[in-house]
Amino acid sequence: MPGDASQLPEPLEAPVKPAGGSSAGDRVAADLRGFGPLGIVAIIVILAGNLIVVPLSAVLVLVWTRWSRTPWREIGYVRPRSWAGSLAFGIALGIALKFLMKVIVMPLLGADPINQAYHYLAGNRAALPAALYAMIIGAGFGEETVFRGYLFERLGRLLGTGVWAKILIVLVTAVFFGLAHYPVQGLAGAEQGTIVGLVFGTIFAVTGRIWMLMCAHAAFDLFALAIIYWDLESAVAHLVFK
Repeated sequence: MPGDASQLPEPLEAPVKPAGGSSAGDRVAADLRGFGPLGIVAIIVILAGNLIVVPLSAVLVLVWTRWSRTPWREIGYVRPRSWAGSLAFGIALGIALKFLMKVIVMPLLGADPINQAYHYLAGNRAALPAALYAMIIGAGFGEETVFRGYLFERLGRLLGTGVWAKILIVLVTAVFFGLAHYPVQGLAGAEQGTIVGLVFGTIFAVTGRIWMLMCAHAAFDLFALAIIYWDLESAVAHLVFK
């Protein structure tokens, strides 16, 4: 009968997307965060970036963070409680650490008081722009983003976030940081880099914040540049040990 509703067709319903379904972008993001083929290729490309131009590696870290949908806080990009405070403390830490390294630590390790790799900067005003770029952008921004932010995130995903895992991550990244300085600065540069990596790595492991360390790293290198430029290396290195 025309009035019999049982004879009417059932209403069409929109297809339901499976609960476990994901877009291509989600899959790529997950692969970039993982340690499969795409994740390994990403690591290699990022670490090799600076072989082309500095600080390409750090820029690639930012691209990877965006594409992999990794929270920015995972690489230490967290807004400081105080920008001015982070800047001031970072500058003070960087200068104090470099002074301690030059006056006490490196002499005890038997290092040459003159950094031969960078002695060409003494009185060399023409070389200052490139040196400033390398120390502020290349080291402060670039090296901290890679060696603290990125490597801590990658190793943390592999090893976990427990105390012993963090200790191991600090040690591994510090050694890696030291080795990165060996080709240009030799054994003394590797020793200094490892010690600085231990200090900065420990701070990053505790705080999870990178901005102050960027300031400290830049200040460390700029103070080193100042004593080289004004030819004060030997005098500073012999303040305690004659």
